Amino acid sequence: MPLSHQHQHALALCVRLDRALQAGEVDLAAWQDEIHQIFDHEVSIHFSAEEKEVFPAAEKFSEMNAVVKELRREHKALRKMFAGAADRSLDRKELAAFVEALAQHIRKEERQLFEAMQQVMSPDQLAAIGEALHKALQSAVTVCSMRKPPAK
Repeated sequence: MPLSHQHQHALALCVRLDRALQAGEVDLAAWQDEIHQIFDHEVSIHFSAEEKEVFPAAEKFSEMNAVVKELRREHKALRKMFAGAADRSLDRKELAAFVEALAQHIRKEERQLFEAMQQVMSPDQLAAIGEALHKALQSAVTVCSMRKPPAK
């Protein structure tokens, strides 16, 4: 559940950035600042918690090995994109690719991994993972900042 709440924050960022890109109203520096802030305060901790608690638990079931392998690769690719935002080196095209990659990654976790885990794991196993995640995520600061409108 706490991962899904953080997924909602990240998807909200994707929706807002996609709308800005579609409208042609993209302040590259401001968006990259926001992406960097969200990574530092929430996503980096989120990824680490998944890699420490969720992925190893899922990998105990052979039917989830392929999706976990994909998700680990996607974490690596997304970390590079977040680093690009931190360096303020992303252009409009790269921001659009970031939106697509992050949204697809989240949907894969929600629709494939989490659904499969609920099918094969016992309530006790899921509860244990939930408790471990709660502890791992306590240091995350929930950040869902809104960009300031440009000065006129």
